[in-house]
Amino acid sequence: NRRQKAALEGGGGGAEDCQMLLNQLREITGIQDPAFLHAAAATRGSASRTHLWLRLILFLLLPLARAAVPAAPGILCEMLLYCTIPFCPDRAQEARCAENKSRSKRKRCEVWGEDPKQDDWRRAGDWPVGMRNIGNTCWFSAVIQSLFQLPQFRRLVLGYSVPQSVLETCRSRTGKRNIAFMQELQCLFALMLGTRRKFVDPSAALELLRDAFKSTEEQQQDVSEFTHKLLDWLEDAFQLAVNASNPGDKSENPMVQLFYGTFLTEGVHEGNTFSKIETFGQYPLQVNGYRNLDECLEGAMVEGEMEEETDARSVQYGQERWFTKLPPVLTFELSRFEFNQSLGQPEKIHTRLEFPRTIYMDRYLYSSKELICVKREEIKRLKEKLMVLQQKLEKYLRYGSGPARCPLPDMLQAVLEFVATKATAAASAPRGARTPVLPAQGEPHLLESPSQQHSVLEAKSTRGTEDFLANSSRQDQLGTSLQPSDAPAQMPGCPAPPVVSEEEVDLVRTCLQRWRSEIQQDMQDLKASIARINLSIEQMYCDPLLQQVPYRLHAVLVHEGQANAGHYWAYVYDQPRKSWLKYNDISVTESSWEELQRDSFGGLRNASAYCLMYISEKVSRLAAEEGAESEPEEEVEALPPELKRYIEEDNWRLEQEAEEWEEEQSCKMVPMEPSPALEPRELSSESGPGGSAAHFAPGARSLPSEHALMAKEQTAQAIANTADAYARSGVEAALCEAFHEEYSRLYLLAKEAPTPQHDARLQHVLVYFLQNDAPKQVVERTLLEQFADKNLSYDESRSISIMKVARAKLREIGPDDVDMEEYKRWHEDYSLFRKVSVYLLTGLELYQNGKYQEALSYLVYAYQSNGALLLQGPRRGVSQPLIALFRRKCLLKLNEVAASLFVSGEEARVAEGVSILNELIIPCMHLIINNDISKDDLDAVEVMRNRWCSYLGREDMDAALQLKLGELLPRLLDCSAEVMVLKEPPTIRPNSPYDLCSRFAAVMESIPGAAAVAVT
Repeated sequence: NRRQKAALEGGGGGAEDCQMLLNQLREITGIQDPAFLHAAAATRGSASRTHLWLRLILFLLLPLARAAVPAAPGILCEMLLYCTIPFCPDRAQEARCAENKSRSKRKRCEVWGEDPKQDDWRRAGDWPVGMRNIGNTCWFSAVIQSLFQLPQFRRLVLGYSVPQSVLETCRSRTGKRNIAFMQELQCLFALMLGTRRKFVDPSAALELLRDAFKSTEEQQQDVSEFTHKLLDWLEDAFQLAVNASNPGDKSENPMVQLFYGTFLTEGVHEGNTFSKIETFGQYPLQVNGYRNLDECLEGAMVEGEMEEETDARSVQYGQERWFTKLPPVLTFELSRFEFNQSLGQPEKIHTRLEFPRTIYMDRYLYSSKELICVKREEIKRLKEKLMVLQQKLEKYLRYGSGPARCPLPDMLQAVLEFVATKATAAASAPRGARTPVLPAQGEPHLLESPSQQHSVLEAKSTRGTEDFLANSSRQDQLGTSLQPSDAPAQMPGCPAPPVVSEEEVDLVRTCLQRWRSEIQQDMQDLKASIARINLSIEQMYCDPLLQQVPYRLHAVLVHEGQANAGHYWAYVYDQPRKSWLKYNDISVTESSWEELQRDSFGGLRNASAYCLMYISEKVSRLAAEEGAESEPEEEVEALPPELKRYIEEDNWRLEQEAEEWEEEQSCKMVPMEPSPALEPRELSSESGPGGSAAHFAPGARSLPSEHALMAKEQTAQAIANTADAYARSGVEAALCEAFHEEYSRLYLLAKEAPTPQHDARLQHVLVYFLQNDAPKQVVERTLLEQFADKNLSYDESRSISIMKVARAKLREIGPDDVDMEEYKRWHEDYSLFRKVSVYLLTGLELYQNGKYQEALSYLVYAYQSNGALLLQGPRRGVSQPLIALFRRKCLLKLNEVAASLFVSGEEARVAEGVSILNELIIPCMHLIINNDISKDDLDAVEVMRNRWCSYLGREDMDAALQLKLGELLPRLLDCSAEVMVLKEPPTIRPNSPYDLCSRFAAVMESIPGAAAVAVT
């Protein structure tokens, strides 16, 4: 404040002028904070009315920024300083420091939440930090995190500096803005390296992007658009640093060297050939109509047909692209949005598109053109041959001339059955006798029904129409005059020819069987040829000569939602840890290639990859080497002194904030403390059905808030549907309409009958509550908390207004209205239900992959905790028979493995078998037997015991093994001898954004026997 007041007084105006400016600012902006008003009015020059009006215009242009961060005068003040004060590094640094000091005061109340704990905001060791979402800024986090994890890019940003001569001569507003953005990016990267916070605040850097986008709060930005803009800004900023004298020469620009490549376009247009070289940063690829990334690239590199004929009538348009230079960081932009002309709005393309961890770019390089052209011609020839074979096979598969066509072998088989039916019927007649066309009156009724006779008559195509109709009428009359047969069991059930001899039957059967066999052989040969051609096409580019330029997948930027709304996050491969990490705003968690595939390939849900970042083999190798040799502390020590000081100041502020927060919390009552009965403990054989509920005990974070956050997409949709009510009747009416619409939707969902592939309880907490007849007060408060959640990823004025009204209504609910203990228990039960579901699904997936040891631990804990839920009601838990089935299968598989290892006689293998027996099989058997045991489980236990007992006295087993077996058998046979403790499996967080419903369906469909077990 002293610095700001001194700046005011040094402006040449008196105290009255300064006060006048402050009054005008206060009147127009409505801000009463004196410190902010002093900062907004302070300049190094005179506090002229021009500066004032520039500030006022900015205030009028940025209402959304003020609405999104109402308690952030430092951010707005810095925006004003950057826009109205001639650029000066010292002034920018001072503004940033002032903003950081004021930012710490709002972080405690805005970011930490209502019920935090230290782990929620403190960094764990050198684990990567997350990034705060300040309102539809997940796109910023996804891109910046992906780039930060590139060591080359990180070093370039942290080492950026501009010569003093360039700073003095830089007059353009764009140049000043780019340098300012680089400095903010430097500070952000420095904090990401050395902060003790679990996540960083990118507000300052984001505010500088307002020139490129209307407002960071107004709408969600496109990742590709932002990345283009970011690279442009960084390129311009580095151009000032490396070659200010010759802006056109970008050969030495490190951003160009790292991210930009070139490609050659060759083609023919109306008989004229053309050729040109172009530069690219992000290479766009169409998704529609392609199955994988290579097909996308092939479609982008070749357009049309390149005809060499000179006749103008046969000349076609065509062109080919060839990469002439690939950048170290190769970024593909997947075009997953298209404009729907009929609806007049953009739509997202959800089709599945696969991409590899390593892609070989040789087939798209100009240096490989000659070889690739040969292979493309070969593929073209193979595809033409393939089309002919497929058409021929299709004629066999869809034989006939009418609309109802069927496979030709099936038709021949039907004729064979037709002939065989008559042959069987005729077998009872005397040999050589011919069956009369029509029986004499009074004979038993052995003829076909009128419809069958009609079919026979249709087959006699040699007769004329009149004879056909006359005969049909006569047969109908005869059929109706006959008496029912005394032996209906002998009546043939299928049509059969009325007149046929044995010779005719044998001849027809022989021909039909031979034709059917020949046709089936032809079809098998066609399918084999088609498979061989497809394999040849797939392996066409597996030539070692075309695997010399590998690019490794570094990052995948994912978008979940629709064209007009959604959420971004990133998967980045961490070279030092050799694993995939998921960067989702403030959350950074370890992931896997399997999860990345589920979220990124598309086709299953509304989440799919939107941007792919590959790095060259050289960059990947250097990143791995640097990660192995250097530690984050070493990178921090190598920073410039001002950045190290910046980190130290931020860490000091964090400690100050922590102390203040702890003092505040000591004066408050924690609203939702975990029950003492839910302290974590291991699962023992003395535990009852509820013995493992402790393992799933919720943490200090509010479970209702967690459950509200999981429903953020449904909440956003419900609020979006209230636009008319909001405009017509205000925010109260909008909240009421959204509340009732969401309740109706969930009520109908709760009434749906569960299936083995679909459990609606996983979709929403209220479906679980409604199906289990939760009290009305619990249901209504839970739904109200859904609309009061402040962590939702949308941030428009209507959403904020509805959220504030909902929070106000929550505060009005007193202890007499809702039993908070009961409310807490319902949410704890749902949290336990989801965790049981996660453990069940994890166990089933591990079982499917043959990892029986890991699977058994999850299934045992799921079974015990599920039993505690089912004691309260049949719809409180998942299918107990399903868990028991695969727990039993895992036990039997593990018992076979352990027994095989034991009888091998090798010391190491015997020890491994004994370890499996002691640590998993015996504790699990004791748990099963000491609780209510089913007949199937009892049979399985007996099978396992008998397997080990059969080894007693075996002559081929040495004495040492017999002695060890004698030590093991008492523990196997007597489950009351001791208390067994089963080690708990690794903790899995159930409230993750990953959709449990799709995972549930996928598991039930993929594992034989899982769907056959009824859902509870």
